[in-house]
Amino acid sequence: MGTTKISNGRLTFITVILILFAGLVYSRFVQLALASEKDGSNSELVTGEQITEKYQDKTVNYFYAAKRVSADTAQKIRDAQKTGKFKGVQIEEISGRLYPEGSLASYLIGFTGEGNIGRDGVEIKYENELSPKQRKIRESFGLAGVAARKQPRGNTVVLTIDANLQYMIEKIASTAVKENSADAVMAVAMDVTNGEILAYVVQPGYDPNNYWSYNENQRKDLLSLYAYEPGSVFKVFSMASILDMGAITPNTVFNCDGAYRKTLANGQKIVIKDLHVYGMQNLAGILAHSSNAGVGYASDLVSDIDLYQRLASFGFGMKTGVGLSGESSGRLKEPEKWSARTKPTLAIGQEVLVTALQMITAASAVANGGVLLQPTTVKKIETADGEVVYEHEVQEVRRVISEKTAHEIITAMESAATMEGTGWRAKVQDVRMAVKTGTAQMTDPQTGAYSDKDYIASTLGIFPADNPKIALYIAIIKPKGPSYLGGQIAAPVLRQAAEAVLTSMDLPRDKSPLIRHDGTVVIAPLPRITLDSTVPDMTGMPKRALLELVSDKSVSIVIQGDGYVVGQDPAPGTPVSPGMKLVFTLQ
Repeated sequence: MGTTKISNGRLTFITVILILFAGLVYSRFVQLALASEKDGSNSELVTGEQITEKYQDKTVNYFYAAKRVSADTAQKIRDAQKTGKFKGVQIEEISGRLYPEGSLASYLIGFTGEGNIGRDGVEIKYENELSPKQRKIRESFGLAGVAARKQPRGNTVVLTIDANLQYMIEKIASTAVKENSADAVMAVAMDVTNGEILAYVVQPGYDPNNYWSYNENQRKDLLSLYAYEPGSVFKVFSMASILDMGAITPNTVFNCDGAYRKTLANGQKIVIKDLHVYGMQNLAGILAHSSNAGVGYASDLVSDIDLYQRLASFGFGMKTGVGLSGESSGRLKEPEKWSARTKPTLAIGQEVLVTALQMITAASAVANGGVLLQPTTVKKIETADGEVVYEHEVQEVRRVISEKTAHEIITAMESAATMEGTGWRAKVQDVRMAVKTGTAQMTDPQTGAYSDKDYIASTLGIFPADNPKIALYIAIIKPKGPSYLGGQIAAPVLRQAAEAVLTSMDLPRDKSPLIRHDGTVVIAPLPRITLDSTVPDMTGMPKRALLELVSDKSVSIVIQGDGYVVGQDPAPGTPVSPGMKLVFTLQ
């Protein structure tokens, strides 16, 4: 998968500003021209009455009649000026940012405002790098050197995301918003080997070319700013912590009889219910069924401070360092602020606030063998003259769990992708997948209690499970469709997104050969097929592989259909006899 230059040095597009000089004569055509702006491209369009009011204000020498008018309107005014109209109107062209891909990755890229200054996302974080700078050159004429300057241009920021994959997952997420009548869908994919974010998706999106047409809430980058209770996906990290501390093994079993129950010394009873009764379950069974009881009882085996420190080491309660403007640190309460029920509640993904970026970063640590990596969205930065001034290198933050623990958690998560687990709808054929689903109740801001109608449905996927390369996380906010359960509505979205990743990357699938090339594809020759003492097994072989048999005049070959062999008569292993008839069925 290649990176794409989605954010580059600040380019120039024409923004027309009409400046009306007070005290000069102007034509009513100004009002008509400005009123014709119907495309939403004008952030500060004023009415004819407002123009008149400003015109009659003698305290200013000039004022802006409009900003960001269309080229057509500007041309109309230029044409009118040739006939003597608009003597008091001046048209200015200023530099600005043009986003040719529209809303693609808009929450990551951000936008520029007045003065071509970054206002959000990469645009504001890398404002200094992207701003135009004078570029010196030196030309030699004989013995004399003459210094000159090139046109000012900012640096080019190359993102880690792939435009094609970003587009595909944005479409998938957009469809999920509609099908589930959801407020929003978040999707983020990360290369677990280096911490590079491959897809950064929030839907519905916005077009940074017309950022003023969207309010601040619509432009909010949910992946880095929105903190929420994650629900059962968080069990991956709590169980990984407990397992790594040696409090349990993969074979430790707990009685998941429908609820976690604990009676305190003062007689207070704590009950955390499960959806069903699951009986005695080990690590794999607890994650497959997403048993609150199993996770709660496991949490009782470790101390408050130990669980807190382990979860903090995964990055919860702190910013990921991706560095987007205003990134949230979420919330992981210190143990001294815990109640008697906090530990089992925290372990199942409640009483903790996370961001989607924290979730994908922590998941990558589990996937890559236990090392938390510094996540990034920037691959490299180049000057306008092609000099590389920054290039991302893998940065290990810390080891959070052992390689053995990471392997055992991934193996246990694979059980959730089976028909017995909650995440079977996330399973991609021919690829081993580690999955965990989640459903979290949201807090009602009016009452402060959990809402009975607002949920976040989510699913985490890591694949290929036998050699993890990708972590993928999907969260659907406030679904209002037929279901709000992560395993029912978020898991299918993850499966579609995983298919998009597999399409974009050179990841092997069990029944699909992988060919890597640099422009030339070399396909290995087919094995030579001969008739010896028995009929060979030709299942799955292409039609051209049968040509060797056709040339054998000692037998009669019949080929039915095209494509690949799906059946043959007689069966493989049948003794060969002179003149026998071999029938191959192809599809």
